[in-house]
Amino acid sequence: MHSILKKLSGGGRRSIGRSNEVVAEVLTRPALFRHVFEGLAGDDPVVRIRAADAVEKITARRPELLHPYKNKLLDLAGGTSEAEVRWHAAQMIPRLKLTPRERAVAVDIVFDYLRDRSSIVRTLAMQALADFASQDASLRAQILPLLEELTAIGTPAMRARGRKLLQHLNRPRAKA
Repeated sequence: MHSILKKLSGGGRRSIGRSNEVVAEVLTRPALFRHVFEGLAGDDPVVRIRAADAVEKITARRPELLHPYKNKLLDLAGGTSEAEVRWHAAQMIPRLKLTPRERAVAVDIVFDYLRDRSSIVRTLAMQALADFASQDASLRAQILPLLEELTAIGTPAMRARGRKLLQHLNRPRAKA
């Protein structure tokens, strides 16, 4: 285990531990990103969860670091049932530059997240779908009615997020 991953180990699942320290370190030394990304597929569930948190925070600031790991992220996102990893994956997937085929795979993964037991995963899946819809008019027609339904019937977090997403998606667009 690389020393940067050791900083993510120990303690309980409900703590981010030293994740923010790892984020700061990787932002100053991007070559370390690959080690943190590898933690997403590790054997230790605490490391997986904290690596997901760190990778999400890092790529919020430096999304280009995620590009070489696009296929690995999609494979991991589609194959995990761990809620904490899924909600971070839902935040990261829309940051990827995807081909139409890859986008279809990504959208399928996120649609699957709408059936998760975790309200956080479902709420962040709504956000990811809205992000995709804002980039693709054909998806927009499919996703808007779904977001309207989830906003009406979802958990309080889903309803609140849904209202904001619908307001954003229904805003008149400037003509190009």
